[in-house]
Amino acid sequence: MPPILIWSLVAVVATVIVWRGSGLLETSSERLAAYYRLPDIVQGAIVVAIGSSFPELSTTVISTLIHGEFELGVAAIVGSALFNILVIPAAAGLASRQPLTANRDLVYKEAQFYMIAVAVLTLTFAFAAIYHPGDSPDGAITGELTRGLALIPVALYGLYLFVQYQDTLEHEGEPHAGDIRPGREWARLALSLGVIVLGVEGLVQAAIHFGEIFDTPSFLWGITVVAAGTSIPDAFVSIRAARQGRGVTSIANVLGSNTFDLLVCIPAGVLIAGTAMVNFSVAAPMMAVLTAATVALFLMMRTGMVLTKPECAILLALYGAFLAWIGVETFGVVDLVPSLPPPKA
Repeated sequence: MPPILIWSLVAVVATVIVWRGSGLLETSSERLAAYYRLPDIVQGAIVVAIGSSFPELSTTVISTLIHGEFELGVAAIVGSALFNILVIPAAAGLASRQPLTANRDLVYKEAQFYMIAVAVLTLTFAFAAIYHPGDSPDGAITGELTRGLALIPVALYGLYLFVQYQDTLEHEGEPHAGDIRPGREWARLALSLGVIVLGVEGLVQAAIHFGEIFDTPSFLWGITVVAAGTSIPDAFVSIRAARQGRGVTSIANVLGSNTFDLLVCIPAGVLIAGTAMVNFSVAAPMMAVLTAATVALFLMMRTGMVLTKPECAILLALYGAFLAWIGVETFGVVDLVPSLPPPKA
């Protein structure tokens, strides 16, 4: 069997494994959230979001520690964030029987805090390039991201948790169902994490081999194949919540998941490995694209506090345009960003 078919099959099977593990994780997370009587906005933005973001966390750690491919991990996170922002709300809105609803907490707290997260991560990369500059043969601006710098976004996530904690103090939840056994749910959650790690390793291996087969940087496959594969859990969580009429939980999961991805998942690889080189010439344009996508979603949510089906179609078109641009940029058809794609490791 040709290698391309083998690794395509590996990517498909790995995505299914991630999906199944994330289904277990979603169930246990939601039941634990109900047991501890958390408000919907916190359940979506923290409990479910962190749970469904575990594939992205695993991607960064596995890529950096096992394969020495920090850029692959970052590409997967950025690609996943774009998928979450543009595709998942659109898919949830199209799958819902009525327009996807938002509220002011979601628009003014979650969306705006997420934009702050993008800005802080960009500043962290800039600090790496300024204070720990690297020597790139192709003239790209690079820098060494140290543990100290990686703690900056993590500290911001601590602030995010504090703000959400204040919401829980003001919330009186419904009594939890009597059949929830927290010990069993925590055990199920631990099992699901192991299953997800197995699936993510398959996706990372597929991305690396795709790069070798097509003689392209693994960055391309991280920002597309791995990103889409690790975002499948977020998609199912949000679509299911939207179909149940829980629009706030659906969109809060997307924004909360992305906040966790940027402020925790990317620094995690550095905190574990010690240091990692960052190509700021690539990171800055990618952060700009992510900011533009976030602003687009923010504006659409703000119009009437609903996401209509035509707006969902626009979001899908924007993601299609992004994929087309990454493809032509990688294969040298256009050169809008001189350092994209980054050189192969």
